[in-house]
Amino acid sequence: MEVRDYRAQDGLGLAALIRAGEVSAGEVFSAACAAIEADNPALGAVVRTRFAQAREEGRGSDPAAPFAGVPTLTKDLLMAIGGEPLAFGSAALAEWRAPEDSSLVTRLREAGLAILGQTATPELGLMGITEPRAFPHPVNPWAPECSPGGSSGGAAAAVAGGLVPLALAGDGGGSIRIPASHCGLFGLKPSRGRVPLGPMFGEVWQGAVVEHALTRSVRDSAALLDAINGMDAGSPWPLPREAGFLAALARPPAPLRVAVSLGEPLGAALGTRLDPEVRLAVEQAAERLAGLGHHVEWADPPVCGGELADSYLTLYLGHLAADLAWISEQTEVPVPRLDIEPATRAIGRLGRCLPARDYEAAKRHWNRVARDMAAFHLRFDLLLMPVAATPAPRRGDLYPTPARERLMALLAIPGASRLALKAGLLKRLAADSLRLTPFTQLANLTGQPAMSLPLHITPEGLPVGVQVVGPMGDERRLLALAAQLEAEVKWARHLPRSIGRG
Repeated sequence: MEVRDYRAQDGLGLAALIRAGEVSAGEVFSAACAAIEADNPALGAVVRTRFAQAREEGRGSDPAAPFAGVPTLTKDLLMAIGGEPLAFGSAALAEWRAPEDSSLVTRLREAGLAILGQTATPELGLMGITEPRAFPHPVNPWAPECSPGGSSGGAAAAVAGGLVPLALAGDGGGSIRIPASHCGLFGLKPSRGRVPLGPMFGEVWQGAVVEHALTRSVRDSAALLDAINGMDAGSPWPLPREAGFLAALARPPAPLRVAVSLGEPLGAALGTRLDPEVRLAVEQAAERLAGLGHHVEWADPPVCGGELADSYLTLYLGHLAADLAWISEQTEVPVPRLDIEPATRAIGRLGRCLPARDYEAAKRHWNRVARDMAAFHLRFDLLLMPVAATPAPRRGDLYPTPARERLMALLAIPGASRLALKAGLLKRLAADSLRLTPFTQLANLTGQPAMSLPLHITPEGLPVGVQVVGPMGDERRLLALAAQLEAEVKWARHLPRSIGRG
C-alpha cells in the first residue's frame, strides 16, 4: 500500500479494505510507519514510537473488530500502557513507567487498533498550546509557523498531517475541541464519565476531563465511541456501555431548535475579542443549519464568564497541587526539586495555598451552571458558538514570557503565594490563560457533550471550527448533526497538503 493511498482513507475505510482482502493489515501498518518516519521530524507530533510492540500485539487482534489493523496514536497523558513510558509531557516523569494498561488502552486493542506511539502534550496538559520544555513542539500542518493548539496538539498535528487517520485525545477545558478547530478536524468531547479513566484514576479535574479522539471523519469518532464507552470496574460514574453512536449517523436529525451565540457572556469579563473570521464562521454555520431545516435563534447561554473562569481555575489550581504531590510520590523526588516548568511550579504553589472552602465553593458553582444549562436546553436542543476567539495563533506567542516566568518565580518567597491569591491573582491568571479560549470550559464544568466542526477556512488558509454543545448524554444527536453537515461541506477534501503526501 502506497503512503498516499493510506492517507486517502479514514479509519473505517482502512478496516474495510483489510476485511475485503484488498490490502493486508501488514501493508497498512508499514504505510503508517513510513508516514511517521518521513513526516514526524517536521511535524513534531509523536514523542515516542513503539512499532515493534504494536506489530506483535496486532498478531493477536480479532480480525472482526471494527478497527482491525487500523493504526492510531495515544496521548502522552493519562493513557497508560503497562511497563512503558508515560511522561505527561514533563521532564519530571521522563523515566516513569505505567504499572498497567489503562481501561481505555485495553478497549482500543479490543477494537483492533494498533497503537504506534504517543503524541505530544504540554506539561501535565495544562495549556491550550503544545509547547513542552521536555519534548519537541508540534507544528500545525496548515501553517507550520502556527500552533496546533492544546493540550492534544500532538494528536491534532498527527491526524491533520496524515500520520494516522485518528488519534486519541483528552479534553479537560477544550483540549480536543481547540486543536480540532485549529487543525481542521472533527473533535467530540463526550459527556462526563462516558469514557473510563481507570484503573489509575477515577476522575480527573473533578470529572472535567474526558478522553476520546481527533478524527477526520464523523463516522470514525462515532464508531470509536461505540467501542470505548461505558464504566469500568470501580468507576465513579454509573454509565454502562451503550451502543448506537455509529448507527445514529444513518439518518439526518429531525429539525432542531438551535441557539446561536458569539459567546459574549463567556468572554467579556476576560477581555476576549472575537476575530472577524470566527464571527463569520459562526454566522455561516447558523445560516447553513437554517438551510437544512433547523430552527435557528440567537440566544446566549445563561452563564457569567468571569465566575465560570474563576471556578474553573480554582479547581485547576487545587488539582495541580495534588498532581505534583503524586509525581513526587511516584518519582521519590521532593516537590521543590521536581524538574518542572516555571509556570507549572508557580501555579502549583498557588494551589497549595488554596483554602478548602474555596475549592468546594468552586465545585458547587459547577452544579449551579449545569442546572442553568439544563433549563436552557428545555428551550433549545443545541447551542452553536465559537471554539476559540481566533484562528491558530503563532507558535510561541502564548507561552509565558521570560518576564512573566520571573514574576512567577517570586511566588517562592514564603507567604507570597497566599498573598497573591488574596490580591486577586486568580482573576489575572484566568484572563491571561483563557482570553483566547473562554468558550470551551463550559461543557467541561457542566459535563455536557460538545464538538468542534471544521466548517470554515480563512482567506489566509487557516481552518476555524465552530462548537456545538448538547444536553448531557446527547452524543447521538450531536453526531447525527455532524454527519449531516459533513455530507454538506465534505470537509475532508480540505485537509492540508503542505506536509509530504508520500
